[in-house]
Amino acid sequence: MNHFLCIGDTMMDVSVVIDSQIHEGGDTRASISTQGGGAAANVATWMASLDDDVYLCSRTGDDLNGEYLLNELDQYRVRHSAIKAAGEKTGVVVVLVNENGERTMFPDSGANSGLSASDLPPLQDFTAVYLSGYALINPKSRKSVMEMITQIKARSLPIVMDPGTVGALRNIPAALITEWLSQIDILILNEEEALYISKKENLKAALFHLAALTPLVIVKRGENGATAIFDHVTIVEVPAQKVDVIDTTGAGDSFAAGFMSAWYANPDLEMAIKGGITRASVCIAGVGARPPLN
Repeated sequence: MNHFLCIGDTMMDVSVVIDSQIHEGGDTRASISTQGGGAAANVATWMASLDDDVYLCSRTGDDLNGEYLLNELDQYRVRHSAIKAAGEKTGVVVVLVNENGERTMFPDSGANSGLSASDLPPLQDFTAVYLSGYALINPKSRKSVMEMITQIKARSLPIVMDPGTVGALRNIPAALITEWLSQIDILILNEEEALYISKKENLKAALFHLAALTPLVIVKRGENGATAIFDHVTIVEVPAQKVDVIDTTGAGDSFAAGFMSAWYANPDLEMAIKGGITRASVCIAGVGARPPLN
């Protein structure tokens, strides 16, 4: 069995699904629901659904949203510390989903900003670590997360990171992003993010640029599947599965979970990417970023 540590955010998602153009200054009918979210928490729940052992290092507030999310994590069988931050509110993200299933997010990190290296559990029994880039992007948690990375690397644990969206990365200096990527073992990102971080005009050039920083790079390409480069030379392309897209929220998180679960059980790159694509295909076929609870 894999034993994974996930570091990053736990959020309450407010999903606003519309099937028409937004009427600015007026009303636009929508289907609105709330569910657990946050990249690290999402990855953890998908891992648990694949029968991996998972520990989530994150923060919620001491409010009703936090209570709900912690109870939900328990239902998913995700282990976690006593992560309720006194006097803080739980992070919330409003997710606007258009008629094509594409989402636009409006996050408020809330208690996640207080993430601390003291939140880490003992590290000796973990297989690998998933790190959400949002925890580094947030200037309030960045120093603590870098301290966590130092402790993790001292244990020689592999680190898998999703860097976060281009919108979130725009305020981060390129040199700092490069420093982060040089600390990790596997980078999972989408095509827009790969082109943005590498400053290249095509995917192949971006792959080789990123491969100089990180041993294994996987680029998610939506309906075009995924492309990976390993040890600078091995390029693998895997097609997508055909699925009716309802909501792309959590697609990257479910992909990361499916990939890691397969890769650390058997390091076959193509099969591991297929595992990621399979989980993402399940995710985007419904509303929300997490697997259904039994």
